[in-house]
Amino acid sequence: MSKTAIIIDTDPGQDDAVAILTALGSAQLEVVGISVVAGNVPLALTAKNARIICEWAGRPEVPVYAGCERPLLRPLVTAEHVHGRTGLDGVPLHEPAMPLQPEHAVDFIIRTLREREAGSVTLCMLGPLTNLAMAIVRAPDIVGRIREIVLMGGAYFEGGNITPSAEFNIYVDPDAAATVLACGAAITMLPLDVTHKATASPARIGLLRALPNRAGNLAADIMTTLERFDVQRYGANGAPLHDPTVIAYVLQPELFSGRKVYVAVEQNSELMLGATPVDWWGVTGKAANVNYLTTVDSDGFFRLLADNLSTLP
Repeated sequence: MSKTAIIIDTDPGQDDAVAILTALGSAQLEVVGISVVAGNVPLALTAKNARIICEWAGRPEVPVYAGCERPLLRPLVTAEHVHGRTGLDGVPLHEPAMPLQPEHAVDFIIRTLREREAGSVTLCMLGPLTNLAMAIVRAPDIVGRIREIVLMGGAYFEGGNITPSAEFNIYVDPDAAATVLACGAAITMLPLDVTHKATASPARIGLLRALPNRAGNLAADIMTTLERFDVQRYGANGAPLHDPTVIAYVLQPELFSGRKVYVAVEQNSELMLGATPVDWWGVTGKAANVNYLTTVDSDGFFRLLADNLSTLP
């Protein structure tokens, strides 16, 4: 069986780390490269963290490219209050030996989509959408060559997690998000409406803790650290595991369900900046631009994570 080629665009970030490890552990995926963007922490740290994660996975040959250090039009907003000063608080870190690639992440995305067979590369977007929006603006021809954009971002039924109305990834760069949602490529969106159902309960963390390798325990430690924040904020029984849902959807889409709808991004209102209004009932008459997911088989999702993490060192 041929592998699915993916580019992971990310701002690691604790849940990003679990997503990247899951992808690197999958025999079904070819990780062509990892592009990083400023988001959860500044670019220098996301570039370092992505390489640390590759080395945790025993995959130092996976190229990592640094991208945009700020949103398209706005100052950078970060999330150290969730992910800690390093972006990967709660686990031991090291200075990565693998190099950062000299090519800019935006150039890497454009080059890869032009060089690879049209419709063969899926873009797995785990952070703010700045790199992809820049690539689309600079090279509109790439849009028709994308197999699918699968992104973690947005919120509607659940409300926001950085403001009352906005999810963090979209809020950081709403202008980039609007560019991507309007580009015309096939898009699947994993908003808080679905990720808040993928909670890392003690039993599910235990499933990863029981794996006889370092990757399983690292993932369990990361989830335990995230859990402290979410229990304090939401009173939740376990932290939502946002970004790994992107990789899980690419691997096993039948774990999820939703519907095709029109989704917009608010770019102007101070109160609603970064909100993603969803035309759930089709009242605008606008054509659907997103496959918007709202349900997940949470137990199946965590079994999938465990299966792929178990192949790593």
